[in-house]
Amino acid sequence: MILADFGAQVLRIDRGPTNRSDVTSRGKTSVIVDAKDPSGIAIIRKMLASADVFVDPFRPGVLDKLGLGPADLEKLNPRLIVARMTGFPRANSSYSQMAGHDINYIAVSGVLDMIRSKDAHGEPSTPVAPLNLLGDFAGGGIMLVLGILLAVIERQSSGKGQVVDADMVSGARYVSSFPLLLAHPKSGAFIWSNPPGNNLLDGGAPFYAVYKTKDNKYMSVGCLEPHFFAEFARIINPYLRSPLSVDTQQDPSTWAEMRGTLADGFATKTRDEWAKLFHATDACCTPVLTQAEVSGNELGEAGVPANAATPLPPAPHPHLSRTPAARIPAYSAQTDFFVESGSGLDKVLKELGGQLSPAETEYLKRANGAKAKL
Repeated sequence: MILADFGAQVLRIDRGPTNRSDVTSRGKTSVIVDAKDPSGIAIIRKMLASADVFVDPFRPGVLDKLGLGPADLEKLNPRLIVARMTGFPRANSSYSQMAGHDINYIAVSGVLDMIRSKDAHGEPSTPVAPLNLLGDFAGGGIMLVLGILLAVIERQSSGKGQVVDADMVSGARYVSSFPLLLAHPKSGAFIWSNPPGNNLLDGGAPFYAVYKTKDNKYMSVGCLEPHFFAEFARIINPYLRSPLSVDTQQDPSTWAEMRGTLADGFATKTRDEWAKLFHATDACCTPVLTQAEVSGNELGEAGVPANAATPLPPAPHPHLSRTPAARIPAYSAQTDFFVESGSGLDKVLKELGGQLSPAETEYLKRANGAKAKL
């Protein structure tokens, strides 16, 4: 999706029509080819002969058995970048052939164990998976895109492709370098030296936490630095039973009382009342907005109508001044997010031109005759 948003021509090879709802398929096209059919393999190889990047999403060894492994493809197209994505590490891992999902990958990465708060007794709570963001997307998809772009840059000087291996376990660890290194015994860091749920950034500190408001909504507090804490205290102290002091901010022995004081204080006003008080200040205190509220253009996305009737998709990011995203998501219809299975047939036939035999052309037309929304 990222590469397609910024102008890449992305063709997805489907083995048949499917109704799977893949909301990240915008900007792509699709062609139906059965990789278990010798005719299908021959067609895929002809497509790869002129491709820039080939993404392998299967378990280790699957494409190698079909003659589509890196060694085979290097002979076919030396400039081809083979980007392979797995959940567990491909090499030197006893998990490599196991099925899994995001929660499993971050579980064995050592990161899930760190994502906790405290229970009612002050003990570390059960780890909470951050949706499927950390493994699937941050440690997986974005790391793979990074590897692809690095390989494209290198190819400009060498003229050669290479294999990009990304796995969600290693990727999750890499994007979590900051907390993992702070937790290392050699770091000696106060910021992550306590059990999970009792540190500065994992819910242990009352000035880096979320509080419920009078209307059962929430405010986020992140005033870590003393000057930000001082500004936060200046605004909220009139509404607290006992004032906050910068002098005791970093004293963990005061944190339990501070948390209770802040919880009681935030419960006296609605979220939007607090948001108005803290807006345009350096108190590092902002409302927790719902997806629907952000879809009403709370962020002020350029060119997006305020209070849109349908949920807004996230805009492509980052912003490039000279070569901005080539595809800006449409905001009117849900179908804009999906790609129709077989939608790229005409394009494939045109690009391969005379390379296909009459039998292969007929195969493609027959396989892509039935189309279904993904």
